[in-house]
Amino acid sequence: MKRFLSSLLVLFLLLPCSAQNNSDETMFRTIYDHSLTQGQCYENLTDLCCNIGGRLSGSKEAEMAVQWGKKKLSEIADTVFLQEVMVPHWVRGDPEEAKVLLSDGSIVETHICALGFSVATPKEGITAEVVEVFSLDEVERLGREKIEGKIVLYNRPMDPKHIDTFHAYSGCVDQRSAGASEAAPFGALAVLVRSMNLRQDDLPHTGVQRYHEGVKKIPAAAISTNGASFISEALKTDPNLKLHIKINSQNYPDVLSHNVIAEIKGSKYPDEILMVSGHLDSWDTGEGAHDDGAGTVHAMEVLRMMRALNYQPEHTIRCVLYMNEENGPMGAVQYAKEAKEMGTKHLMALESDRGGFSPRGFTFDGQNDVPDKMQKMVLQWKELFEPYHIHIFDKGFGGVDIGLLKDQNVPLIGFMPDPQRYFDYHHAPNDNIDAVNERELELGAAAIYSLVYLLDQHIKD
Repeated sequence: MKRFLSSLLVLFLLLPCSAQNNSDETMFRTIYDHSLTQGQCYENLTDLCCNIGGRLSGSKEAEMAVQWGKKKLSEIADTVFLQEVMVPHWVRGDPEEAKVLLSDGSIVETHICALGFSVATPKEGITAEVVEVFSLDEVERLGREKIEGKIVLYNRPMDPKHIDTFHAYSGCVDQRSAGASEAAPFGALAVLVRSMNLRQDDLPHTGVQRYHEGVKKIPAAAISTNGASFISEALKTDPNLKLHIKINSQNYPDVLSHNVIAEIKGSKYPDEILMVSGHLDSWDTGEGAHDDGAGTVHAMEVLRMMRALNYQPEHTIRCVLYMNEENGPMGAVQYAKEAKEMGTKHLMALESDRGGFSPRGFTFDGQNDVPDKMQKMVLQWKELFEPYHIHIFDKGFGGVDIGLLKDQNVPLIGFMPDPQRYFDYHHAPNDNIDAVNERELELGAAAIYSLVYLLDQHIKD
């Protein structure tokens, strides 16, 4: 009898948990069914890409995107407001030019694009011999004798052996960010940087580069992988070949822009915030579909689906569309500053900024044991996610913009889609709406909303 009563007690204690699991499973199915049949991510992304296009901070297109985001979110959120932020204003100008001048007199045109904040070449351009290097350290080893008066080609490729392509990207992006300032002290006239791209094509991939304080500013551009490989091979038999480049970019004073912030207020804990985010700005050479139009519409879709499914969250769900991630991140700096001043209580901040590809999971970041605690909590729900092919729940990078909240002890979550194709489009002219698969994009929104739903239901436990 005692054993029977003991077993009955265990069963009784398990019933609420079992009922809750069934409720969560039902909600997951509802979320995914809605997203795959009535989702509006792709519709919104098409509008953003095709009617506004590239949205470099400081541009009129960036301001159009702010107003677009405000209008869209006003239709679904309880409150929407704009947060003022001063952002850089760099303009690419007329299309860049690049020609390889071989010693036999032949000329081969190649594809380049200026890197963010690059100064212009003289009006007539720059014509000089080329020195190929594969690291920043190699520039220093070669010294002024080999570098002075030449164009430096940084040609270290992304390592294809990395399964996670973001690791491959991290392994060579220093050439882009610091290459110009490392070469300038040795007399380089300009630098070209091999595009951060795993495939061979003719598309130059732009990105931000920073001039070191006190170092002469020289022109800096990305060159396509095909272009970099062509020059590398040509140098083996024609070491005195020359390169002619022309860049027309200009830097202007900072201008006023905005982050877009929207909320659905929590019914029980309105002062406790679960945040979803993406960044509105993009580079100017394409439409910014994957980077980060996808993240923008993902964050917006969480709020829209809550309304569509008549879900009233217990905590406040905040959507933040950051401005100036690409050559900033001044939007993130301003948001974190004001959040600290106001004592904003973020229970979690999630960012989608790795494209609109098929979802694979989430990464967890933060200070001290914060990521461990969040990872442990989410792993309890692993079985709920598995039918939807969500299987990554690792500690790792959360995102550039939400990263500014780390020192406020906020748990940071990065949305992780399949990474294999991301760098085919990252910062490139082909990052357009036709590069995004509608089904994969909507699956991403469903995965993010599902996690937000679980956190809203259980984070208080």
